[in-house]
Amino acid sequence: MGLFDMLNISASALAAERQRAEVTSANLANAETTHTDSGGPYVRKKVVFDTANGGNFQTVFSGVGGGAAQAPAGSVHLSQVVDDTTPPVMRYEPGNPDADKSGYVAYPAINPVSEMVDLMGSMRAYQLNASAVSAAKQMIQESIDILKTT
Repeated sequence: MGLFDMLNISASALAAERQRAEVTSANLANAETTHTDSGGPYVRKKVVFDTANGGNFQTVFSGVGGGAAQAPAGSVHLSQVVDDTTPPVMRYEPGNPDADKSGYVAYPAINPVSEMVDLMGSMRAYQLNASAVSAAKQMIQESIDILKTT
């Protein structure tokens, strides 16, 4: 593992958690959206994380012993944003312009409480990775200081 691999791993996690927070915020913002450009209610989005180098054992350790890996082992990225398959919640609102013939309106299947928990988890993971960057930076600085004194 190289000197700056710790920083690269934490940087990849920071970027992934930022994207996760953006998707969760969009879900919260659209929790009551009953009509989108595609015609139906907003569909909740979920993020899928993956290792930056595919997660293959050989790929992860290809940098050990002189090979050059694409990303350090432990790096993460957002591989895709997928639609939640949960059906919409139907509410009886005959006066709503988005109501069907029976008077029901399709609302997104988004639970604001669980979205807030996801957002808090994302924020906490972001904070922990920012702390890891700070600790790595401090260790590198102290290593440089030791080299200066010798």
